[in-house]
Amino acid sequence: MPARLILVRHCEAAGQEPDAPLTVDGQRQARELAAFLSTLPVDAVVASAYLRACQTAQPLADHLHLRIEVDPRLNERILSPAPIDTWREVVRDSFADPDLRAPGGESADDVLLRAWSVLNELLAGSPELPVVVTHGNLLALVLHSIDPGFGYAGWENLSNPDVYRVDDSGDGDVSFLRLWGLSILH
Repeated sequence: MPARLILVRHCEAAGQEPDAPLTVDGQRQARELAAFLSTLPVDAVVASAYLRACQTAQPLADHLHLRIEVDPRLNERILSPAPIDTWREVVRDSFADPDLRAPGGESADDVLLRAWSVLNELLAGSPELPVVVTHGNLLALVLHSIDPGFGYAGWENLSNPDVYRVDDSGDGDVSFLRLWGLSILH
């Protein structure tokens, strides 16, 4: 049975820490995003446990009178427990080597395992059109797993926020379409 969901990268944030809030511009973006998405038949809002993801989702949830379901499986990839100078190289090389991990960090495969566990539940579940708010590296890895042509360059070109519709035909064919900035969403 066909299913779809909306995958969103959070709005502009004041940092990368789990408790980093949205900037003033990010708050404005979240309101614009809510207006953009509220024209769709959204019936669930799910977000990473990180503050910036929840703050991105809140205006939409408020507008639609929905509760945000927080799911830590949507949290951003942990590249390393400590800052590393080569973080961009780790991100880049992860698209070609999904087992690559910095010391103490998650591999792309680790991230995809947890991300697809929640996405598959949503695609198979009762929400007709859930909105899922997450983070850039996780989102890019999911899109790369659907279309290997979406790699490091795709990650670099993501915007804050960014919006993709993921379509599952029900027969194993999964595709995506970028929606942010398009006026016709269906």
